[in-house]
Amino acid sequence: MFRSYLFSILTALILLACNSNPNTVEDFAYTNALINETSPYLLQHAHNPVDWYAWNDSTLAKAKRENKLMLISVGYAACHWCHVMERESFEDTAVAAVMNANFINIKVDREERPDVDQIYMNAIQLMKGRGGWPLNVIALPDGRPVWAETYVPKDEWKRALSQIQTLYEDSPERLVDYAARLEAGIKSLDLVEINRNEVDFSALKTDSIVAAWSNRFDDKDGGIAQAPKFMMPNNYHFLLRYAVESKDKELLDFVQLTLKKMAFGGVYDHVGGGFARYSTDMRWHIPHFEKMLYDNGQLVSLYSDAYLVDPNPLYKEVVYETLQYVAEEMTHESGAFYSSLDADSKGPNGELEEGAYYVYTEAEIDSLITEKPALFKEYYSINNYGKWDEENAYVLIRQQADPEFTAAHQLDQNTLDALKSGWKKTLLDYRNTRPRPGLDDKSLTSWNGLMLKGYLDAYRVFNEPKFLEAAIKNANFIKDKQLKADGGLWHSFKDGKSTINGYLEDYASVIDGFIAMYETTFDEQWLNLAKSLLEYAQEHFGYTDSRLFYFTSDQDAQLVSRSIEYRDNVIPASNSIMAHNLLKLGHYFDQPDWIKDAQTMLHNVLPEVAAYPTSFSNWMQLGRNFQNEFYELVVVGPQAEEVLAEINKTYIPNKMIAASTTESDAPLLKNRFIEGETFVYVCVNNTCKLPVRTAAEALPLMDY
Repeated sequence: MFRSYLFSILTALILLACNSNPNTVEDFAYTNALINETSPYLLQHAHNPVDWYAWNDSTLAKAKRENKLMLISVGYAACHWCHVMERESFEDTAVAAVMNANFINIKVDREERPDVDQIYMNAIQLMKGRGGWPLNVIALPDGRPVWAETYVPKDEWKRALSQIQTLYEDSPERLVDYAARLEAGIKSLDLVEINRNEVDFSALKTDSIVAAWSNRFDDKDGGIAQAPKFMMPNNYHFLLRYAVESKDKELLDFVQLTLKKMAFGGVYDHVGGGFARYSTDMRWHIPHFEKMLYDNGQLVSLYSDAYLVDPNPLYKEVVYETLQYVAEEMTHESGAFYSSLDADSKGPNGELEEGAYYVYTEAEIDSLITEKPALFKEYYSINNYGKWDEENAYVLIRQQADPEFTAAHQLDQNTLDALKSGWKKTLLDYRNTRPRPGLDDKSLTSWNGLMLKGYLDAYRVFNEPKFLEAAIKNANFIKDKQLKADGGLWHSFKDGKSTINGYLEDYASVIDGFIAMYETTFDEQWLNLAKSLLEYAQEHFGYTDSRLFYFTSDQDAQLVSRSIEYRDNVIPASNSIMAHNLLKLGHYFDQPDWIKDAQTMLHNVLPEVAAYPTSFSNWMQLGRNFQNEFYELVVVGPQAEEVLAEINKTYIPNKMIAASTTESDAPLLKNRFIEGETFVYVCVNNTCKLPVRTAAEALPLMDY
């Protein structure tokens, strides 16, 4: 018998939760090879009538052996349009019959296999000038793509499949010729030409780049003046830094406007904390409701640093609420962080609906909010401003900062805080009675590194012990579960099992997180682990002529192209993070060649920076470290923690920290410990000013 998508996924998840074997289930009319996978996204499709296979050597060999075209469908568990296409096409037996007869059908979780996703995303960008998910590709039996599209309605999908299969049968040479030309284009996309000019970072004209960038700013609602709007934390981290260093008040005001509007908008979950993936409109009002770990980790870091520049209670509220959400909904008992929450959940009509878990009708609000209901409605815009146009429901949205609201309504802040706490608890309790969005409970090493850094940045700024406890637990999870016997990293963890050889993004974010662990705890094991992971990456991910790393290891199977990820996106590029890591570890371990490699990497991407600043903001952060003095802040002695905590109350983006309460042989600490004394050394390239004893004395030495 045929079962709906909803019944399939809920049953599969229940079985997994009960540690049952899905292969024993007899309630499904169809079961395909994905039933043996652990990815929640792949398991969502395990009972489609389509004969899906996972991407692996056996599947690729099958395509070659049978000389069939491959139909490769890439998505992820929280993807709304992936669900729509599944319901329309992949659950339809007539569509499945066409797919099964002519193609080797492969489902790919883009989060598990970012290498595969990158290749075919590059292909659709070349073919269509755009991309997105679901990403549907038809490829020759050797994997070279010949057709690609994102979401396709059912009838159009069937037509496209039939036309391509007919072409393959009648004129295969045309597809082979097109595949060869497309393959050449894919291989050329990530090539970085050697910059033959002399290394001179004054050539990075940051002033003019930011000035040109500012022409795209939305001065009313923050962000870039376009829809949809993505948060792009690395962009605003750079702009925050640049505004502070250049004393550009207008730019700083814009960054603060953006942070405020994001936190006020429906893109922020005012009831449960945390951010959705992006806003569908220009005002941050209506989100695409999926919640991704990588966004929230980076945004915690951004709002924490912003609080140092401007101690706005809103920023602290966002950090605390977001981390509460992560702790309650996105954290495994081992300390690992899950990947995402779905945009869709079961609505009142019993069907899967986007945002059903997060929005409220006015009737629901009237029945739930009994304490100052009129005030609630004004505070959270239960009016035309907050109405979700497509539904008779409201997304909670703020329009005023608390000081403005309390002044307008003659309230004190404590009273408003008490009201907000009560309102949120009431709505959260009610929301928790609804069917929950699907949880993608795999743990990705790279995203865990980003969330680890978020927790450590929050601890650095707010000195909240539970933030450090969560960070230590997660760092130990990565060390104990995701570190391989040969010194490398696994990419994914689920159901107690570590799988998939790590990608460059895993090494980049974990090294960054482990450096922050050392700077926070002074425990040198984390610094030494960071060093060993860097050396492993240097050995297995190879340097190209431009000194950039490949995205995949030399231990991985060859794909159409071995890509190089160097453009920053919603997550900074793995190469830009690695360049920062090389700079810091070069200083920590007295390895000037690593610092030179970081310089060379930046130098070779410089020609693209001015034209595409939003895709190189993390590189520009690195550029600031080379354009200005980059401080090695060394704190040694029994009071090192207290002194450093005081220094950390100031926003100092151009520093790294070496600290110890005891004697150490580390290059930056050696021979600097004096029993019973605490000293602060402010150094540049290991040349230090005279030591001082307090934060108040140290800060002016760094011009703060």
